[in-house]
Amino acid sequence: WEYDKEMYKKRNEVERLFRRLKGFRRIFSRFEKLDVVFRFFINFSLIADKLISVNRP
Repeated sequence: WEYDKEMYKKRNEVERLFRRLKGFRRIFSRFEKLDVVFRFFINFSLIADKLISVNRP
């Protein structure tokens, strides 16, 4: 089967991002009532994930 290798790489990156975000259980259980607070925790988890990945050897 033929497939676009670049598209597959991007898809893989997105899937790995969602796997890492699942570690922040608060996001996927959606405890917050307000969309603003929910968006804040998504941004917070993305920042925390980036900081953790920068500090990995």
